[in-house]
Amino acid sequence: MKKKKLGKLIAVNVLVASQLLLAACSNNSEKTGGDSKESYSLDSHLEVSWTAILHTPSPPTDVVLDKIEEATNTTINFNWVPDASKEERITAALASGELSDIVSLTMLTNSSVRQSLKSGMFWDVGEYLDDYDNLKLISEDIRKAASIDGKLYGVPFQKDLARSGLIIRKDWLDKLGLEVPKTLDELYEVARAFTEDDPDGNGKDDTTGFGDRSDLRYSSFKTLSSYFGTPNGWAVDENGKFTPEFETQAYKDTMNYSRKLYENGYLAQDFAVTAKTDQQQNFAQGKTGIYTGMVDIKNLKVMAKGVQDQMELVPVNKVAGPDGKYHIWSENSGVGGLMAFPKSEVESEEELKRILQFINDLIDEEVFMLMTGGIEGTHYELGENGEFKVLDDALWQKDVQPFASSRPSEITHSIVDADPSKQLANELIKENEEFAILDPTVPLDSATANERGTELQKIIVDATIKYIMGELDEKGFDAEVEKWRKSGGEQMITEYEEAYKKSQE
Repeated sequence: MKKKKLGKLIAVNVLVASQLLLAACSNNSEKTGGDSKESYSLDSHLEVSWTAILHTPSPPTDVVLDKIEEATNTTINFNWVPDASKEERITAALASGELSDIVSLTMLTNSSVRQSLKSGMFWDVGEYLDDYDNLKLISEDIRKAASIDGKLYGVPFQKDLARSGLIIRKDWLDKLGLEVPKTLDELYEVARAFTEDDPDGNGKDDTTGFGDRSDLRYSSFKTLSSYFGTPNGWAVDENGKFTPEFETQAYKDTMNYSRKLYENGYLAQDFAVTAKTDQQQNFAQGKTGIYTGMVDIKNLKVMAKGVQDQMELVPVNKVAGPDGKYHIWSENSGVGGLMAFPKSEVESEEELKRILQFINDLIDEEVFMLMTGGIEGTHYELGENGEFKVLDDALWQKDVQPFASSRPSEITHSIVDADPSKQLANELIKENEEFAILDPTVPLDSATANERGTELQKIIVDATIKYIMGELDEKGFDAEVEKWRKSGGEQMITEYEEAYKKSQE
C-alpha cells in the first residue's frame, strides 16, 4: 500500500479528538520507495481519506458507510471536522501541509484557503471533469464561479443558487392570530409577539422571536440585509466601480433593524457566542420561534420530536423590502466549496483519476439516496407517487444525516418529500433563483483578499455585532470601516475593479 490507513473513524468523539483532522493525514513520511508508484485503474478498489465537515453532534455509524463503500468500490476513512471549528482546523492543516486525499474546502473566501489553492498545493481538475458522466454535467457557470484565475482546484460542491429564507413556528402564529409575515414590519411584529405574548401558552416569559448565531453570514443578519436590498458582498456599477456592502445605506438600515430587535429582546441576547447546533437546539426546544435557513426545516422537526411534538413550521422565502421587491442573497453562485486533492497525498495523475471516479460515483442516484435517505426499508420508504418519508428519525439522524453535507451535488437528483413543509421549503428554494442576488467577486481574484481577506472581514464582522449590541454607534462603525479601508480594503477594491475590467474584455 502507498499509505498507512487508519480504518473507519466513526466512533471518535469529535469534541475531544483534537487530532481528528490530522490523524489520518500524517502519512507523508511513509510515502517512500516503490510504494509511491502504486498503479490505479478506474475500476480498482480505492482506499481514500477524506477530511469532511460535520454539521451534526456526532459522526455517522458504519451502517450506511458500508453501503456507500460497496457501491463505490472503496474504503473511506472520514476525518470529521465539526462545523463550529472548521476554520481553525482547516487553516491549521493547510499551514502544516498534513492533509487527506480529499479535503472539503467550504470557506472559499477564507484568505488561507485561497492562498493555498493558488499556491499549487492542489490539483487543477478542470481538464478532467468532462471524462466522467456525472462530473461533465457541472455547468459552466458553476465551474467559473468555483475557479480562481481560470483554474479549478477541486470538484465544486453543487448547491441550489439561494437556499436562505426563514422558518417560523406556524403553531405560534396561529395561537397569536398572526399571518405569515410578508414585509419587514410584519416580521418585526412577529418577533415581538413571539417574545412578549406567550406564544407557547405556558404563562412564562421564556420565549424569544429570533434565534440566532455568531456567524453573520448564516445568521439572520445576512438574510435580513438582502431583504433590505443590500448587495451581496459587493455592488458594482455600470462603470465597474466596486462598493463593499457595508458602505451602503441598506446595510446600515439592517444594522438598525437588528439593533432594535436586540434592544427589545426580540433577538437572542447571546447570539454573538452561539454556535449553529446550539441555535438549532434552542429552536427545537421551543425557546425561539424564527430560524434562518429553510434547508434545515426537516432537521429542526426531527430534533423537536419528543420535546415539541406540537410544533408546526412554515418556510418563508418572500419578505418584501422597502422597495416592495423580493431579494435574497446567493451563496457563492451555487458553489458550496470544493472537494480538493492535495498533490502531497494524491501523487499521480492515475490516482487523481481514480479519486475523480469515486466523486463521480457519489453523484449516482443510488449513492445519492444512501447519503440522503439511507437504506430503503430501514431508514426511509417511498410512497406510491415516490414521496420520500423517513421511517425512524432517531435512526436516520445516527446513520445517515451526517453524510448530507458531503454530497457532491444537491441539484442532480430531486426528491419529493412526504413532509409537506419540507417539500414546500424545497420548492421555495428553487423559486429563490428568480430574485437571487449574486456576489460579483465570486469569479474574481484579489491578492489582498487572498492574503488578508479574512483578517479584514473580521474588522467589519466585529463592528457589526458591536453595533447591533449597542456597543458602537454609527460614528464608531464608520471609523471601523475607515480602518478596514486603510488596512487593505482600498487595495482590495482596486484589485477587484481591475479583475472585473479584465473579465469584461
